[in-house]
Amino acid sequence: MNRVGFIGGSDCVKIMQGNWLDLWQIKTRRKEPEDLTHNLAVQLGTITEDFNLSWFEKEHKGCILKDHQREYEKDIGNVPVRGTIDAFWSVKSSVVEAKHTNSFWKMDDVVEYYMPQIQLYAALAQANSTYLSVLFGNSDWSTRHVAFDHEYFNSMWAVVSDFWGYVKRDEEPIGIDTPNVSTNSIKVDEMVKRDASSDNMFVDAAVTYINGLENNKTFEWTLTEVLAEINRDRSGDWQDYDETDWKEGWNFWVEEEGYLTMIN
Repeated sequence: MNRVGFIGGSDCVKIMQGNWLDLWQIKTRRKEPEDLTHNLAVQLGTITEDFNLSWFEKEHKGCILKDHQREYEKDIGNVPVRGTIDAFWSVKSSVVEAKHTNSFWKMDDVVEYYMPQIQLYAALAQANSTYLSVLFGNSDWSTRHVAFDHEYFNSMWAVVSDFWGYVKRDEEPIGIDTPNVSTNSIKVDEMVKRDASSDNMFVDAAVTYINGLENNKTFEWTLTEVLAEINRDRSGDWQDYDETDWKEGWNFWVEEEGYLTMIN
Protein backbone atom coordinates (compact mmCIF):
# COMPACT_ATOMS: atom_id res chain seq x y z
CA MET A 1 0.00 0.00 0.00
CA ASN A 2 1.36 3.42 -0.96
CA ARG A 3 1.61 5.67 2.11
CA VAL A 4 4.15 8.13 0.67
CA GLY A 5 3.59 11.72 -0.41
CA PHE A 6 0.55 12.60 1.70
CA ILE A 7 -1.06 12.51 5.13
CA GLY A 8 -4.14 10.34 5.75
CA GLY A 9 -6.61 9.90 8.57
CA SER A 10 -4.78 7.06 10.31
CA ASP A 11 -1.55 9.09 10.00
CA CYS A 12 -3.19 11.91 12.00
CA VAL A 13 -3.98 9.43 14.78
CA LYS A 14 -0.34 8.31 14.91
CA ILE A 15 0.97 11.87 14.83
CA MET A 16 -1.27 13.03 17.68
CA GLN A 17 -0.25 9.94 19.69
CA GLY A 18 3.39 10.94 19.28
CA ASN A 19 4.43 8.01 17.06
CA TRP A 20 6.45 10.25 14.78
CA LEU A 21 9.60 8.26 14.13
CA ASP A 22 7.92 5.12 12.80
CA LEU A 23 5.59 7.14 10.57
CA TRP A 24 8.46 9.38 9.40
CA GLN A 25 10.43 6.29 8.35
CA ILE A 26 7.46 5.14 6.26
CA LYS A 27 6.88 8.55 4.69
CA THR A 28 10.56 8.87 3.75
CA ARG A 29 10.72 5.31 2.32
CA ARG A 30 13.12 4.10 4.98
CA LYS A 31 10.58 1.51 6.09
CA GLU A 32 7.75 -0.37 4.41
CA PRO A 33 4.27 0.09 5.87
CA GLU A 34 2.69 -2.86 7.64
CA ASP A 35 1.03 -5.37 5.31
CA LEU A 36 -2.57 -5.40 6.52
CA THR A 37 -3.79 -8.17 4.24
CA HIS A 38 -3.24 -10.69 7.05
CA ASN A 39 -4.33 -8.41 9.91
CA LEU A 40 -7.50 -10.10 11.16
CA ALA A 41 -8.95 -7.03 12.89
CA VAL A 42 -8.49 -4.84 9.81
CA GLN A 43 -9.94 -7.44 7.46
CA LEU A 44 -12.94 -8.03 9.74
CA GLY A 45 -13.62 -4.30 9.70
CA THR A 46 -13.51 -4.31 5.91
CA ILE A 47 -15.81 -7.32 5.57
CA THR A 48 -18.37 -6.04 8.09
CA GLU A 49 -18.42 -2.44 6.85
CA ASP A 50 -21.45 -2.81 4.57
CA PHE A 51 -23.41 -4.52 7.33
CA ASN A 52 -22.32 -1.86 9.81
CA LEU A 53 -23.56 0.96 7.58
CA SER A 54 -26.81 -0.87 6.82
CA TRP A 55 -27.38 -1.28 10.55
CA PHE A 56 -26.72 2.44 11.02
CA GLU A 57 -29.43 3.24 8.45
CA LYS A 58 -31.80 0.84 10.18
CA GLU A 59 -31.23 2.48 13.56
CA HIS A 60 -31.75 6.01 12.16
CA LYS A 61 -35.22 6.23 10.69
CA GLY A 62 -35.24 7.79 7.22
CA CYS A 63 -31.46 7.72 6.91
CA ILE A 64 -30.14 7.10 3.39
CA LEU A 65 -26.37 7.01 3.07
CA LYS A 66 -24.51 7.85 -0.11
CA ASP A 67 -20.96 8.52 -1.35
CA HIS A 68 -19.72 5.16 -0.09
CA GLN A 69 -15.91 4.97 -0.15
CA ARG A 70 -15.60 8.45 -1.63
CA GLU A 71 -11.98 9.55 -1.94
CA TYR A 72 -10.78 13.08 -1.25
CA GLU A 73 -7.44 14.59 -2.19
CA LYS A 74 -6.42 18.18 -1.49
CA ASP A 75 -3.81 20.35 0.17
CA ILE A 76 -4.57 21.73 3.62
CA GLY A 77 -2.06 24.46 4.21
CA ASN A 78 1.21 23.05 2.92
CA VAL A 79 0.25 19.44 3.62
CA PRO A 80 -1.04 17.14 0.86
CA VAL A 81 -3.95 15.09 2.22
CA ARG A 82 -5.85 12.01 1.12
CA GLY A 83 -8.83 10.44 2.81
CA THR A 84 -11.61 7.98 2.05
CA ILE A 85 -14.90 8.35 3.90
CA ASP A 86 -17.09 5.30 4.45
CA ALA A 87 -20.37 7.11 3.72
CA PHE A 88 -22.15 10.47 3.88
CA TRP A 89 -25.54 11.42 5.35
CA SER A 90 -26.59 14.45 3.31
CA VAL A 91 -29.57 15.48 5.45
CA LYS A 92 -27.29 15.82 8.48
CA SER A 93 -24.24 17.01 6.50
CA SER A 94 -22.34 14.28 8.30
CA VAL A 95 -19.65 11.77 7.45
CA VAL A 96 -20.41 8.26 8.70
CA GLU A 97 -17.35 6.28 9.73
CA ALA A 98 -17.72 2.54 10.37
CA LYS A 99 -15.46 0.76 12.86
CA HIS A 100 -15.29 -2.81 14.14
CA THR A 101 -13.42 -3.34 17.38
CA ASN A 102 -13.19 -5.83 20.22
CA SER A 103 -15.96 -6.22 22.77
CA PHE A 104 -13.84 -4.89 25.65
CA TRP A 105 -13.30 -1.37 24.30
CA LYS A 106 -15.59 1.38 25.59
CA MET A 107 -17.31 3.75 23.18
CA ASP A 108 -15.79 6.84 24.79
CA ASP A 109 -12.33 5.35 24.22
CA VAL A 110 -13.14 4.68 20.55
CA VAL A 111 -14.24 8.31 20.07
CA GLU A 112 -11.10 9.64 21.76
CA TYR A 113 -8.77 7.35 19.81
CA TYR A 114 -10.19 8.18 16.38
CA MET A 115 -10.82 11.89 17.02
CA PRO A 116 -7.96 13.14 14.79
CA GLN A 117 -9.14 10.93 11.91
CA ILE A 118 -12.81 11.84 12.09
CA GLN A 119 -12.05 15.55 12.41
CA LEU A 120 -9.89 15.33 9.27
CA TYR A 121 -12.59 13.47 7.34
CA ALA A 122 -15.19 16.07 8.32
CA ALA A 123 -12.84 18.81 7.10
CA LEU A 124 -12.22 17.03 3.79
CA ALA A 125 -15.93 16.45 3.18
CA GLN A 126 -16.82 19.95 4.44
CA ALA A 127 -19.21 18.27 6.85
CA ASN A 128 -20.70 19.63 10.05
CA SER A 129 -19.99 16.43 11.93
CA THR A 130 -19.16 12.73 11.83
CA TYR A 131 -21.13 9.76 13.10
CA LEU A 132 -19.05 6.90 14.45
CA SER A 133 -20.84 3.60 13.85
CA VAL A 134 -19.09 0.94 15.91
CA LEU A 135 -19.49 -2.83 16.12
CA PHE A 136 -18.10 -4.38 19.31
CA GLY A 137 -17.14 -7.99 18.67
CA ASN A 138 -20.27 -9.85 17.62
CA SER A 139 -22.58 -8.75 20.42
CA ASP A 140 -23.01 -4.97 20.47
CA TRP A 141 -23.28 -1.85 18.31
CA SER A 142 -23.22 1.81 19.26
CA THR A 143 -22.99 5.20 17.60
CA ARG A 144 -21.82 8.68 18.56
CA HIS A 145 -22.37 12.01 16.81
CA VAL A 146 -19.15 14.07 16.87
CA ALA A 147 -19.27 17.72 15.82
CA PHE A 148 -16.56 19.20 13.63
CA ASP A 149 -14.58 21.56 15.84
CA HIS A 150 -12.58 24.28 14.08
CA GLU A 151 -10.49 25.13 17.13
CA TYR A 152 -9.44 21.54 17.68
CA PHE A 153 -8.76 20.98 13.98
CA ASN A 154 -6.56 24.09 13.69
CA SER A 155 -4.56 23.06 16.75
CA MET A 156 -4.23 19.50 15.46
CA TRP A 157 -3.22 20.69 12.02
CA ALA A 158 -0.42 22.82 13.45
CA VAL A 159 1.02 19.59 14.90
CA VAL A 160 0.48 17.65 11.64
CA SER A 161 2.13 20.45 9.64
CA ASP A 162 5.10 20.37 11.99
CA PHE A 163 5.48 16.62 11.37
CA TRP A 164 5.19 17.10 7.61
CA GLY A 165 8.02 19.63 7.80
CA TYR A 166 10.34 16.88 9.09
CA VAL A 167 9.28 14.69 6.15
CA LYS A 168 9.93 17.44 3.59
CA ARG A 169 13.31 18.30 5.13
CA ASP A 170 14.19 14.61 5.42
CA GLU A 171 15.06 15.40 9.03
CA GLU A 172 14.66 12.66 11.60
CA PRO A 173 12.24 13.75 14.38
CA ILE A 174 14.20 13.04 17.53
CA GLY A 175 13.09 14.12 21.00
CA ILE A 176 9.81 15.62 19.84
CA ASP A 177 7.22 16.37 22.51
CA THR A 178 3.81 16.16 20.88
CA PRO A 179 1.43 18.80 22.29
CA ASN A 180 -1.62 17.44 24.08
CA VAL A 181 -4.54 18.97 22.20
CA SER A 182 -7.65 18.78 24.37
CA THR A 183 -10.85 17.31 22.95
CA ASN A 184 -13.01 18.59 25.82
CA SER A 185 -14.60 21.37 23.75
CA ILE A 186 -15.79 19.00 21.01
CA LYS A 187 -19.50 18.24 21.16
CA VAL A 188 -20.26 14.52 21.31
CA ASP A 189 -24.00 13.81 21.07
CA GLU A 190 -24.47 17.58 21.52
CA MET A 191 -22.66 17.58 24.86
CA VAL A 192 -19.18 18.65 25.91
CA LYS A 193 -17.03 17.48 28.76
CA ARG A 194 -17.16 19.75 31.79
CA ASP A 195 -14.64 19.85 34.61
CA ALA A 196 -17.00 20.07 37.57
CA SER A 197 -14.07 20.60 39.95
CA SER A 198 -13.99 24.25 38.84
CA ASP A 199 -17.75 24.71 39.36
CA ASN A 200 -18.24 26.14 42.86
CA MET A 201 -21.90 25.13 42.95
CA PHE A 202 -21.16 21.53 42.03
CA VAL A 203 -18.18 21.30 44.40
CA ASP A 204 -20.36 22.61 47.24
CA ALA A 205 -22.95 19.93 46.41
CA ALA A 206 -20.31 17.22 46.36
CA VAL A 207 -18.87 18.30 49.74
CA THR A 208 -22.37 18.50 51.20
CA TYR A 209 -23.14 15.03 49.90
CA ILE A 210 -19.94 13.51 51.32
CA ASN A 211 -20.37 15.22 54.68
CA GLY A 212 -24.02 14.27 54.77
CA LEU A 213 -23.19 10.66 54.00
CA GLU A 214 -20.83 10.57 56.94
CA ASN A 215 -23.23 12.39 59.25
CA ASN A 216 -26.44 10.41 59.38
CA LYS A 217 -26.96 10.66 55.60
CA THR A 218 -28.59 14.10 55.60
CA PHE A 219 -28.41 16.30 52.51
CA GLU A 220 -28.93 20.04 51.88
CA TRP A 221 -29.59 19.56 48.15
CA THR A 222 -33.08 18.43 47.15
CA LEU A 223 -33.63 15.98 44.34
CA THR A 224 -35.11 18.81 42.27
CA GLU A 225 -31.85 20.76 42.57
CA VAL A 226 -29.77 17.71 41.67
CA LEU A 227 -31.89 17.03 38.57
CA ALA A 228 -31.65 20.69 37.51
CA GLU A 229 -27.85 20.48 37.70
CA ILE A 230 -27.78 17.28 35.64
CA ASN A 231 -30.06 18.77 32.98
CA ARG A 232 -28.19 22.09 32.81
CA ASP A 233 -25.89 21.02 29.94
CA ARG A 234 -28.14 18.32 28.53
CA SER A 235 -28.88 18.43 24.80
CA GLY A 236 -32.20 19.97 23.79
CA ASP A 237 -32.73 16.91 21.61
CA TRP A 238 -32.92 14.71 24.72
CA GLN A 239 -35.69 14.46 27.28
CA ASP A 240 -34.82 15.85 30.70
CA TYR A 241 -33.34 13.42 33.22
CA ASP A 242 -36.21 12.95 35.68
CA GLU A 243 -36.89 11.32 39.05
CA THR A 244 -37.58 7.94 37.44
CA ASP A 245 -34.22 8.03 35.65
CA TRP A 246 -32.52 9.10 38.87
CA LYS A 247 -34.12 6.30 40.87
CA GLU A 248 -33.16 3.66 38.29
CA GLY A 249 -29.56 4.91 38.25
CA TRP A 250 -29.36 5.26 42.01
CA ASN A 251 -30.75 1.79 42.60
CA PHE A 252 -28.21 0.37 40.17
CA TRP A 253 -25.14 2.25 41.41
CA VAL A 254 -25.94 3.18 45.03
CA GLU A 255 -27.75 1.62 47.96
CA GLU A 256 -31.52 1.99 47.91
CA GLU A 257 -31.53 3.62 51.36
CA GLY A 258 -29.37 6.46 50.05
CA TYR A 259 -31.97 7.36 47.44
CA LEU A 260 -34.76 7.29 50.01
CA THR A 261 -32.76 9.58 52.31
CA MET A 262 -32.32 12.16 49.58
CA ILE A 263 -35.94 12.44 48.48
CA ASN A 264 -37.51 12.35 51.94
